[in-house]
Amino acid sequence: MEDHLLGWLRQLDEDRLGRILANRPDAIAAPWPRRLDTLAQRLGNGFAVMETLRGLPLPCLQLAEAALAMTRPTLETLARFVDARPEDVAPWLEHLYDHALAWPGDDGVIHLAEGVTRYWSAPLSLGEPLDHYLNSWSISNDALHALARALGLPAHGNKRRMIARVIDTLGDHGRIKALMGNAPEGTVALLDRFAWEGPALDVDGGRFVVPGTPEKWCADHGLLFRPSWHVAEIPREVAICLRGPAYHPAYRPEAPEVATIPVDPEEVDHLMTLAAPHVVERCAALLDNTSKTPLPLLKTGGVGVREVRRVAKETGCDEDETRLLLEVCTVARLLAWDEPSGGMIPTERFDRWRLDEGSARLRVLLAAWWRMERSSLRRIDGKYGTVLGDDAAGGALARIRRAVLSVLAHLPAGTAFADRDSLMSSVHWHAPLIDVPLLRECAPAVLDEARLLGLLANNALTDLGRALAGLGAKAGDENDDAVPVVEHDPVLAEAATRALASVRRSALFGPDLTAVVTGPPSAELAALLDRTAERESRGAASVWRFTTESVRRALDRGYEADDLLDELATVGTIPQPLEYLVRDTARRHGEVTVSTVGCVVQAPDPALLAEIAAHRRLGRLGLRLLAPTVLVSGAPADRTLAALREVGYSPVPVSDTGEITIHRVRSEEPANGKLILLPGGQVAELAEFPGLAELEAPAYMLAEPAPDPYEHARRLVAAGRSEDAKNGRTWAIIGRMATRLPTAQQSLLGFVVDRGVRAGITLTDGLTATISHGELKGAALDAWCEEAGDYLEFPLAEIVEVRGAY
Repeated sequence: MEDHLLGWLRQLDEDRLGRILANRPDAIAAPWPRRLDTLAQRLGNGFAVMETLRGLPLPCLQLAEAALAMTRPTLETLARFVDARPEDVAPWLEHLYDHALAWPGDDGVIHLAEGVTRYWSAPLSLGEPLDHYLNSWSISNDALHALARALGLPAHGNKRRMIARVIDTLGDHGRIKALMGNAPEGTVALLDRFAWEGPALDVDGGRFVVPGTPEKWCADHGLLFRPSWHVAEIPREVAICLRGPAYHPAYRPEAPEVATIPVDPEEVDHLMTLAAPHVVERCAALLDNTSKTPLPLLKTGGVGVREVRRVAKETGCDEDETRLLLEVCTVARLLAWDEPSGGMIPTERFDRWRLDEGSARLRVLLAAWWRMERSSLRRIDGKYGTVLGDDAAGGALARIRRAVLSVLAHLPAGTAFADRDSLMSSVHWHAPLIDVPLLRECAPAVLDEARLLGLLANNALTDLGRALAGLGAKAGDENDDAVPVVEHDPVLAEAATRALASVRRSALFGPDLTAVVTGPPSAELAALLDRTAERESRGAASVWRFTTESVRRALDRGYEADDLLDELATVGTIPQPLEYLVRDTARRHGEVTVSTVGCVVQAPDPALLAEIAAHRRLGRLGLRLLAPTVLVSGAPADRTLAALREVGYSPVPVSDTGEITIHRVRSEEPANGKLILLPGGQVAELAEFPGLAELEAPAYMLAEPAPDPYEHARRLVAAGRSEDAKNGRTWAIIGRMATRLPTAQQSLLGFVVDRGVRAGITLTDGLTATISHGELKGAALDAWCEEAGDYLEFPLAEIVEVRGAY
């Protein structure tokens, strides 16, 4: 199959090859191929072919399946088979050609990639062709002669001619119809069942050896074959003939129309400007909440319903918002598990995220949702799944999300979908490999999530949704360590800026101790008012009310009265009643004090306790005398005991009941430090990596720019023209030039050239490199260097060691 593909690739011009590479970026991923034969291997890779099939619409897959069911399909015969005009079939065939999933031979016969043939084990529910059965080792020459005589055919000639005669006969509808005139009763029903329900069915093997039965007659005439005693199969050509000349495979070249209704674009835009700032604000509130109270996980994995409801109540979100935003923040690496804290807490990326401008924060969240492999609002048997729990559907959920938004993006401007059924039919046409029951189960959740994120309003995509829908090919994977291109797409950045343009950064303070924000508040303004007042309403206008309890809560967080008033003054004019409330509450704040005590130290001798309290080496314990015989320490009992013993005293621990107890001294737990995000999504404390504290890490890791497919096409076409035969030269050149290497290592270096294997090399100056996909250029090896991310030349004479790299 690769030979056919390679021959076709050599005939293509730069423009056609460039289109193929643009549709198949997997084929030019680093290390990019330098020869057409290497390109053919990549294009034929089974996994890559399967991923490409997922992105094709229904007509392409229907034509591919129909072509697989034919013996030597051409454009004309394929069009006839699916009951369509050749000019209607040609564009979809060209689409397959542009993805290198099919290609035309010199004789016009359509060839399909091996990965495509493996996807359909029985295309159109048809079995193997007659040639497969007649050329089987289990068919003897005597059996072939007997079959020819049963069909009334000449039994002379060689085996190839005899097989050709049998295939011509059993592939002709008229001859099979005439043949059936002499069949035993029940044969028609038997074969019809195989033709429509087959190709393989369970049978009673004994009936195939009893003369006069329909089964024996079908086997004698080559209409059924038995691979085992209790299983029979019907050949492909026979089944097609039995289905009749009126049979045509399903072929739907036109996408089903989505029922639409008109909507007001201004209202859609307005709803987007309300939802988008709310998402950023609520995410900040959720993450602030988890920084104070780590979010525990269930033993079975995921976040429990009680925790979700607690967070929703404390942050003012509803439960649906909380479910969605917790999962989005986790995929965005803003929230991660921390072992010392025993729960999910914000990562270092959250500290950078909250300092970004609003558009960048929103894009981080949207990019995470776009690649998220969970469906937060999907209901199974009327119940939500566990937040952050495993989902068996995985990547299929992300594909459904992108397919739904892609269809919505193609609706005319100023329209919205009118009913969900027509929308689902269109989504299935554009992404036919998505499981239909899963699609219908998840699509409502996708729409609800899109509404919450400001991507959908009044059943129409917003500008933000359209910008995101155009990035389906760049979405990335949920487990990507590098930030996907989505976050930095200029079209999405412009839409996100526009969505947040109406946020308010000031409030109107009233004499009735209220603060009103007429529009969506910025995340910073909402956080300030949430810290100092009680939110009473949200929506087009949000209202907060200042109370004695809310002001006291702000003072408990460390505010002084003047600081609090100054900060509120930056967002609005402070009325006199509010100033009186703040100062009056601050005046009474601290009338009663509560101290934290690590442990109590007692001794009957006041002089001994006074000596201990004044000891210079015990200053870190924070010792204070409460009474002549009572001393309190700010450190826990085990640390206080250790410190006293270190300076020469002999204390003993006492239980709550007053009994002396001896415990093993536990090692000091490390204090909770700043969290950092490690590769693979793991979280660790900054204290574990002291050198990182001084580093100024960039806010984002940008992926390398995608290679230009047309530049690669020009290079590959030029390389194909200059390609010469090199068979047998590799070993001779390496043996003559790489004189510092023993024979075994020379052989390994030869595999780097001839088979593209991966190996590590060392040069005379001590330089080491990991190489693959090598070519010989004179006295040098031109190979892909993983450390450099490019092709480099290594002099053969300077290579002193070659080792396997796995």
